[in-house]
Amino acid sequence: MAFTASVVTLFPEAFPATLGLSLIGRALRDGVWSLETVQLRDFGQGPHKNVDDTPAGGGAGMVIRADVAAAALDSIPRHHRPIIYLSPRGKPLTHAMAQDWANGPGVILFCGRFEGLDERVIEARGIEEVAVGDAVLAGGEAAALVLLEACVRLLPGVLGNEASLSEESFADGTLEQPQYTRPREWEGRAIPDVLLSGDHAKIEAWRRAEREELTAQRRPDLKGKRSET
Repeated sequence: MAFTASVVTLFPEAFPATLGLSLIGRALRDGVWSLETVQLRDFGQGPHKNVDDTPAGGGAGMVIRADVAAAALDSIPRHHRPIIYLSPRGKPLTHAMAQDWANGPGVILFCGRFEGLDERVIEARGIEEVAVGDAVLAGGEAAALVLLEACVRLLPGVLGNEASLSEESFADGTLEQPQYTRPREWEGRAIPDVLLSGDHAKIEAWRRAEREELTAQRRPDLKGKRSET
């Protein structure tokens, strides 16, 4: 069964967006993975198909109703896929998480809006909350695109050069080393001589050292971590 992404959203027109471009888009058209959207409004209440209501206890904004969210989610065949709610209070998205989902049957994503989602449906449906960064967005659609791209690019046959997956940031717990290409010199800055030496052992040693140094400088929290893939 191909990796299948189901997205519950008030704005299905936001998909596939960038997921329909380049190699990931080609993989979508070739059936390597599939994408479906579910319009949350279809499960709204009353003549106006309301999906939200005022917060219990008072406060600003509106909250997505538990009954509406549950009805939308329950309309989707689960097929052992995790249900993920894109939320700024969620667990930070990591390469290892994306790899784990890419190894499975797919994901069901819930794109929130307003002040959030009624806590009861999160608990009742075993929903996992995931954040793509320490920032608040107007809705979960942009975050869903990020999460899906992180997963889909790891599927076999999606990228042209599979070897590049093992050399990029986070694959081995470090950030990727600097990259260079022609021209050999640009604005007085030259490509490091070792990369032009033809000595593959020295080149790999240089790249490894650069990865370690960059990681120590920019992401010391990654020290000692290794991807589970």
